Order: sequence, then structure tokens, then C-alpha cells
Amino acid sequence: MQKTKLLLTSLSLTGLLALAGCSFPGVYKIDIQQGNVVTQDMIDQLRPGMTRKQVRFIMGNPLLTDTFHANRWDYLYSIQPGGGQRLQERVSVNFGADDQLVGLSGDFMPGVSRDQAILGEGSGVTTPQAAQQAEEKPAPGSLLEQIQREVDDVKVIPVPTPEPLENSPQ
Repeated sequence: MQKTKLLLTSLSLTGLLALAGCSFPGVYKIDIQQGNVVTQDMIDQLRPGMTRKQVRFIMGNPLLTDTFHANRWDYLYSIQPGGGQRLQERVSVNFGADDQLVGLSGDFMPGVSRDQAILGEGSGVTTPQAAQQAEEKPAPGSLLEQIQREVDDVKVIPVPTPEPLENSPQ
């Protein structure tokens, strides 16, 4: 009787541990990526009138080439991060009768790249004078003002250049 009770308890405990291992919260789930990775910078390099070879050099081989639409290349990309919701992006590149790029459609459009949008830069070109004007002056007497004064007061000392050695025999 006691052996049966002990056996039943141990089997129940083993079964519960096995079930708990199946749904352990620390299990790593991989990211699933499929298709062509297309970035905004790649789209910004495309220009009307480019040949198919030039587009293929920038974008890579298209994922889909439709026999019914020979003048259209489709680039698809999807990612499913760690068992989460799947995200998908699509870009279609259209060519004219002379095999030159005439347009594109999809999730990416020519314009400001994502990096520039995040950094808040419109054209991506800034001059040092514009950067200095954008900086605010530190409050008088503050630590930042003292540091700025020390940096401004630094004197530039030129590094001496050594004279070339003579290669004449003695």
C-alpha cells in the first residue's frame, strides 16, 4: 500500500516537472527573417533611367519576377521577432520598355533616410558654423562656461617636423 502511494506520488511529481519544463518562460525563440533586406538608403540611391543591372547592383536580386509582368521586380522582406507578430515590407521596382527604371511603389519612398529622420537632419549636410550657432551658450559662472573658457584659451603649439637624414657616406 505504501509502495503504491510512494510510486504514485513520485510519478505525479515527475509528470508535473516535465510539464513545467515545456512552458519554461526563459526559453529563447529565434527571429525568423525571410526575403530581401531593403533599406531607405538603398531606395535613395535609385534614380529614374537606371538600367536593370544598376538596380540589381544596388538592391540585389529580386525575390519575385513575374512572367506576366516582366517589367516589374518585387522585393519582399518579413521578420517575426522571437515568436512575436510578423512584420512585412514590400517594394516593387518598375521598368519601361527600354529596360530603364521608371518608378517604384511600396513601403519605401525616396526621401529622407530613417537615420536622418531619427537624427533630425533634413539634408544630411551640416557646416561647422551652423553647428556652433545651434549650440546654446552656457550660463555665466557655470561649470560648462568655465570648461568652455578653458577650451577657448588653449594655445595651439605646432609639432616640429624632423629634418631628413643625410644619406651621404662619410
